[in-house]
Amino acid sequence: MICVSIAYRTFEQILEILDNEQVEMAEIRLDLCPMEDSQIRELFENTPIPLVATCRAEVLAKADDLPVQEAWEKACAKLSVAIGAGANYADLELEAPFQQSRRIQELCLDSGTTLIRSWHNFESTPDKDYLQQIMERCFRYGAGIAKLASAASSREDVDAMFSLYQKAPGALVAFCLGEAGQQSRIECLSKGAPFTYAAPDDGKAAESSQLQLGPMYKAVSGGRAAYAPDVLDMPSSKSFAQRAIIAAALAKGTSHLGNYSPCDDSESAIAVARALGANVEKEGRTLIITGIGGQWEGPRALDTLDVGESGLLARLMIPLMACIGKGDVSLTGKGTLLKRQLSGAADIMAAFGVLLQNMESASKAQYIPLRVLGKLIPGTADVPGQYGSQLISGLLMALPLCEGTSTVYVNDPKSLPYMFITCDVLKRFGIRISSELEGDAPMIESQDWDSCSSVNFKINGGQQYRAADFDLEGDWSAAANFMVAGAIFGRVQLHGLDTSSLQADLGIVDILVNAGASVSELENGDICVHKGPLSAFEADLNNAPDLFPAVSVLAAFCEGDSIIYGVKRLNGKESDRGRAIEQMLCSMGVECNLDADVLSVSGESLASRILNGHLLKGGRFTSHHDHRIAMALKVASLGTESPVEIDDEACVGKSFPSFFEIF
Repeated sequence: MICVSIAYRTFEQILEILDNEQVEMAEIRLDLCPMEDSQIRELFENTPIPLVATCRAEVLAKADDLPVQEAWEKACAKLSVAIGAGANYADLELEAPFQQSRRIQELCLDSGTTLIRSWHNFESTPDKDYLQQIMERCFRYGAGIAKLASAASSREDVDAMFSLYQKAPGALVAFCLGEAGQQSRIECLSKGAPFTYAAPDDGKAAESSQLQLGPMYKAVSGGRAAYAPDVLDMPSSKSFAQRAIIAAALAKGTSHLGNYSPCDDSESAIAVARALGANVEKEGRTLIITGIGGQWEGPRALDTLDVGESGLLARLMIPLMACIGKGDVSLTGKGTLLKRQLSGAADIMAAFGVLLQNMESASKAQYIPLRVLGKLIPGTADVPGQYGSQLISGLLMALPLCEGTSTVYVNDPKSLPYMFITCDVLKRFGIRISSELEGDAPMIESQDWDSCSSVNFKINGGQQYRAADFDLEGDWSAAANFMVAGAIFGRVQLHGLDTSSLQADLGIVDILVNAGASVSELENGDICVHKGPLSAFEADLNNAPDLFPAVSVLAAFCEGDSIIYGVKRLNGKESDRGRAIEQMLCSMGVECNLDADVLSVSGESLASRILNGHLLKGGRFTSHHDHRIAMALKVASLGTESPVEIDDEACVGKSFPSFFEIF
């Protein structure tokens, strides 16, 4: 990352510089730019790229002929305005007095602003031991990033400064000033610095030895173009759509589902709806579905139901067919679904009086195709949540149609948000389900689903689905790929997403922010992601396993060792997804380790990979016929040394047929 240091500019001139497509991050020298507080506030509130607020007390003291203490008060006041307006970073000199230092530290903590503690020596470069002490003081005094810069008279001075990178306990920006230190401003990125500094191309520099943005950008980017597509429309969530299509098929009356995006899984849901007897028509992006009123009215029993390649659809229809069917029914499918184990399904359904039988024998069924035998009996059951949300969602859809009241007590729930997506969809169709989360006190207070130990669903029987009209939500699972691409390689603006969604994959926003990317929401609701100085992160994806492939690519370009939890949740996906991700990363030259439930990835920033010749390896790769692996490979291909060829691109049709075209 290159941070353009902007000094000696008016508010309007700053905005002009920020419009330059090569400006991916900027330092605003509040001590050298004449701006009112209102302009500072507007600048930091409305600029989508990462901004650093810097205000040197020494500069203010000289410029305004102020006493030192008064200069510090003025500097901290300006920094406070910027921090309150959303500055990504605030640069505070190591020499700041205790009271001002403490005040800025507290403001940064409250606002989520990363504090840079900086030290400068414009005369000379001290020895290694002294530099080490200075760096340690920076971190001891609250630095999220330590910045050290000193005047160099020789290469030995640069080497002394660079020696700090071997012992840095946190993020470090260390380089040298002066003619002898100019190249170190670029080289520091190859040592692990999250960003470096450049002057705008007009040559008005805050410090005389700063290189201009244009030449530095060319050196750091290696001539690679940034990923910066036009505004992209995101497809509707297939997870949301499948639930809504089946609910509309069960409803009494005609439903209108807007914002529909066709994909294989959603088209399979439409085929199932028609097999149930519902009438489904399409007008543009709207589905018009006249349902069956919750009652099977066909002249004969439906003997066989084809759920395509959709694991969700299969698990929704198992309880539903045991409820509304006129007799036993066979569930069939195709493709990767036939190899995906239905872990726990037979035991869960047995608790409600339903037998899942292997098609070839009388043994309990573990795979599609299978036979659903018996009627769904309402009642109370403890259900293990370790196998995911999909079959539980099927029970939540079917049990309201039974005569009696049911209680489903889910232990150790995984993918819990998807259970509540089901409840949310059902509520739109007139079905009411009450729920109660259980966990520790912090979970109860914050409603943090990751800490939920169990959930209790109470379902009254005798309910009826009623027709509904609404738009389907945009798909955060699909959006994650574009957002990761923007965070690493440039910028992206996405249309059609809802930040109040219950979709677990909305968590990609927090992951990107924690990694250092800039994420914002425009007034029209569009989501913007801009490249940022990326560093290692930890993420628990137990509730959002579909994010795993994209997040693993993100980790490969984050400086340091990232830890991603929830590998076990990848069992039963379109591929052995955990191993597929490990194979993808290793084949691309990324150091990673898959151990039980944890994937660890040793990452390196894009700039460091370019400067050190560590770009990912290209070549021919397998998607394992897994749509999410194929998408992740495409994102990773933006950072490879040679083209990436994917053996099966057509598999993205399962969720996002136009992915490659849009990407």
